[in-house]
Amino acid sequence: MLRFKGVVFALWALIAWGQAAGPLSAQNGGANGAVESSASRAVPIDIVRLSGPIVVDGVVDEPAWEGVTPLPMSMYSPVYLGELTETTEVRIAHDDQYLYVSGRLWESEPQQIRTNTFYRDQYSGDDLLAVIIDSYNDYETAVWFVTNPAGARQDRTVSNDAQFTSGMPMNADWNSHWDVATHQDEEGWYAEFRIPFSTLGFQAVDDAVTMGLIVYRFVARKNERQTFPAIDPKWGGLGFAKPSQAQRITLRGVRESKPFYVTPYSLGGLRQTPELRSGAGGPAAWSTESDPTREVGVDLKYSPTSNLALDLTVNTDFAQVEADDQQINLTRFPLFFPEKRQFFQERASTFDFNTGGFTNRLFHSRRIGLDGGDIVRIYGGVRAVGRMGGTDFGLLTMQTASEDGIRPSENMGVLRIRQQVLNSYSTIGAMVTSRLGDTGRNNLAYGLDAVLRPIGDEYVTLRWAQTFDEAIDEGGVLDAGLIHARWERIQDDGLSYRGQYGRVGGDYLPRLGFQSRRDVTSYGGQIQYKRFNDADSPLRSTAVRVNTEHFHRNANGRADSRVVSPEYEIEFKGGTQLTASLNYNYESLVGPFSIAGASVPAGDYWFHEGSLRLMLARSDNFRGEYQATAGRFYDGTRLGLSLGPIWNASKYLELGGGYEINRLNFDDRGEGTTVHLARLKVQVALNTRFSLSSLAQFASTDDLTTFNVRLRYHFREGTDLWLVYNEGLNTDRANGLDPRLPLSAGRT
Repeated sequence: MLRFKGVVFALWALIAWGQAAGPLSAQNGGANGAVESSASRAVPIDIVRLSGPIVVDGVVDEPAWEGVTPLPMSMYSPVYLGELTETTEVRIAHDDQYLYVSGRLWESEPQQIRTNTFYRDQYSGDDLLAVIIDSYNDYETAVWFVTNPAGARQDRTVSNDAQFTSGMPMNADWNSHWDVATHQDEEGWYAEFRIPFSTLGFQAVDDAVTMGLIVYRFVARKNERQTFPAIDPKWGGLGFAKPSQAQRITLRGVRESKPFYVTPYSLGGLRQTPELRSGAGGPAAWSTESDPTREVGVDLKYSPTSNLALDLTVNTDFAQVEADDQQINLTRFPLFFPEKRQFFQERASTFDFNTGGFTNRLFHSRRIGLDGGDIVRIYGGVRAVGRMGGTDFGLLTMQTASEDGIRPSENMGVLRIRQQVLNSYSTIGAMVTSRLGDTGRNNLAYGLDAVLRPIGDEYVTLRWAQTFDEAIDEGGVLDAGLIHARWERIQDDGLSYRGQYGRVGGDYLPRLGFQSRRDVTSYGGQIQYKRFNDADSPLRSTAVRVNTEHFHRNANGRADSRVVSPEYEIEFKGGTQLTASLNYNYESLVGPFSIAGASVPAGDYWFHEGSLRLMLARSDNFRGEYQATAGRFYDGTRLGLSLGPIWNASKYLELGGGYEINRLNFDDRGEGTTVHLARLKVQVALNTRFSLSSLAQFASTDDLTTFNVRLRYHFREGTDLWLVYNEGLNTDRANGLDPRLPLSAGRT
């Protein structure tokens, strides 16, 4: 561990250098960047202070609004800078404590206004009005507030400047305190937002606060998105939410508050688990073990300053969290599941440290309180996130309970720091993680990273990480280390590309992170050409791209796997997308590989497959994603079909289904298997307060059907009543066992 201490000292030296170098002013932007080519967005505009009170009722009839000039809206899609087909007036103003936004959204066919859901954080093809705020003016992160004509709320966070290069840049599981009200009549619909500055977080300089602002209206039936400011769609799928393209705004006289939220909880329930008991001189039989559950706990949230948020949790409970969507795994590598628990959502991007690919990371918060599919009790923890000048920082520590003979009590900690350097789009940073068990097995890790924008739309990413685990006798530095380097041009119009290199040592083990494979060296990339069509074409865009990735074993340099995947994609102006792709694969197996009851022997395999994916417009009442795949699979064949329909029967009821089937045949060996995954989701909402969600899933690999039913009544922000029911049903009760399995595999 002496090496680890020396490394930590080096981390602090690096951060100190970054602070000394300091970032250029966000208002000035970086050399040759998009801000310089859109200079008007970089010059802040003053936001008006309200001249009178606002009643947040959605009517937008207060005299104070008349003194605020509407924002000039532009068409983002389907045709960039095309003529707007519907009139929109959006105004923004503030007082000491709140940011206010109003929208008058006139509609030429008011009977066609789409209102499909009352559900919180649910997009169901509705008309929308949204506000995106880069509150720390860091050109990279933002908070996102959305409403539909029914007043249903969506709130999200944006990270990584809305780019998908290091995973999903949007977090829809974040919730915060804010208000919105809507109204609808024969001329259109209207909305009023009231967003506390304590929710946003900010930094004031000489009584002035500078932020970034994006506003958009979405007219669902036309797939028309209007934005302020005008944003070029060349920035990709979430380009309209890109913090670096926001209009800079200045607010004066904003009062710093110190909100303190206390959220106690009380939990009561019953857990029933089947147990196989031996009879006294008779045959064994299944019985049901019932354990009553009674828990209390509390969550505290406090912001001592406008740029710092503290969270404290005691006897943490996540019983109300939505169940994970099950997945079929046809690979040799572990599946990744995203974080949904609220405690980990506040400025979660501060703790991002991607180590290559879409899922690999030095820290993955699902390692805390979850072990496989089992819930691990958390005694409590503390979390702090904030920003000071150009420095983002985050600290997390949590203590889990022990379980006799299964797992020890552990303390898990994370420290993250990132510093802007060179320009508003470049950062350097460091992360340290620790996982300390009371039985003596300790795991420590550190990482250094740099994301640099040297010129134009070119980005360079460099990352290094190393782990120290007491159960592993590490070899050299590279054996327990990870290297990741990437150069890319980030844009979605014309030519773009990405090249990357990575090396993961065999002793690299981040026990608070996620790493899909070890002891390999990889290289690969993507090249794409995309073209946006003119106004007369039924197509919005066409794209051709080639992805490739190659993995080699460190021990002998032999290829482990390769894939080359050309794709052709078209998007219609209505929002429907069609993608055709081919995959040319190579896999080298050093041992047999089991897949859902079938096996593939060791050996080298070349195989290819083709797929066709159709994604219907998300603005339609009936929508979904559908995919068909066919081709070779190792020494056999694969035929796959995936169906994912969603139907909004009304704004009170949404039905979502999913069915995935994969037929694997290995005729030469006389083997084969069929893998099924089915899902049915029913969501009912009587209004924005009362909702019922049920999810049923069946996976043939487990011979199990699971049910998750959640009833919620929302009294006010931070106060909810939840009733949650979970059960698993055995679908193959015989399974060669005597006695046969019980119908229920357990319920809570």
